[in-house]
Amino acid sequence: MTALVLSGREVATLVERDVADRVRGLGARGKTVGLATVLVGDDSASHLYVRNKHRGAERVGVLSFDHRLPRDASQESVEQLIGALNADPRVDGIIVQLPLPDGLDGNRVVEALLPAKDVDGLHPCNLGLLVLDRAGPRPATPSGIMRILDHYGIETEGKLAVVVGRSFLVGRPLAIMLGGRGADATVVQAHSRTRDLREVTRRADILVVAVGRPAMVGSGHVRPGAVVIDVGINQTRAGIVGDVDFEAVSEVAGAITPVPGGVGPMTIASLLENTVAAAERAPEGR
Repeated sequence: MTALVLSGREVATLVERDVADRVRGLGARGKTVGLATVLVGDDSASHLYVRNKHRGAERVGVLSFDHRLPRDASQESVEQLIGALNADPRVDGIIVQLPLPDGLDGNRVVEALLPAKDVDGLHPCNLGLLVLDRAGPRPATPSGIMRILDHYGIETEGKLAVVVGRSFLVGRPLAIMLGGRGADATVVQAHSRTRDLREVTRRADILVVAVGRPAMVGSGHVRPGAVVIDVGINQTRAGIVGDVDFEAVSEVAGAITPVPGGVGPMTIASLLENTVAAAERAPEGR
C-alpha cells in the first residue's frame, strides 16, 4: 500500500486565496488588515516561523508588524509591548511566538492579549469558547488539520481518532474539535507516557501525532489504511523531519501528511484566516 499524500500546501493555497479576497473587500471599504508578531530571543526555528508568517501576510495583502525583543527582555517589557499592540488600531491580530525564553511566563503574556486580537486562539477566554462550542478564534494548527481532513473528504463521524500529544497548542484543542458537533469522532487523548502506546495507536482510524520527537511513530504503530496526520517539526542533521517515520508509515497508512508541506502551511493559512476574521469583527473606525 502506498498512502495518499495529503498536501497542506495545496489546501493552504485555497485558504489564502479566500483570505486575499476578504482583505480586498475590507480595503474597498477603507479598512486595512494588520498582523503583529512578537518574537523574544534568538531561537533559529522561531525566527524561521515568524519569517514565514510575514511572507504569508504579504501574499494575502495583510500589513505585518515585526516586533523583536532580546533574549534578556523582562516580563514587564514584553507585556508593555503587548499592551501597545492591543491599543494600536492598525493591528487586528497579534501572535506571540512560543515558547518564550526561560525566565519569562508565557501564560501571563498570552493572557495580556486582547482576546479579540488573539489570532492564535490561545487566550483562556478563546479556549473557553472552544470548550463551550461557541464562536471565536480557534487555535491555528488544529484548525488547519481539520481543514485538511475536510478538503480531502476524510470522514470523521463515528471514527476513532487518537491524538498523541496533550499540549494546549495542538493536542488538547484538536481533541475537542475532533469530538465536537459536526466532526463527531470518538477521541482518545494519548501522550508519550501512555502505556502500550502502540496498541492504542493501532486502533485509530485517524492518528494525529504532535509530540516533538523525530520518527517516534513507525509502521508498527499504524493500522493498515489509517489516516496519519504528522504535526511534528524536528530539526535533525538530515533536515526537518516529523514525528512519524514517513517512508515506513506510507507503506501502511491510507493517507498521510508530509513534513514539510503538510500541517505547517495550514497553520500559517489559519492564522491569516483568523486575522481577517478579527478585522471583519472589529468596530468601525478601528
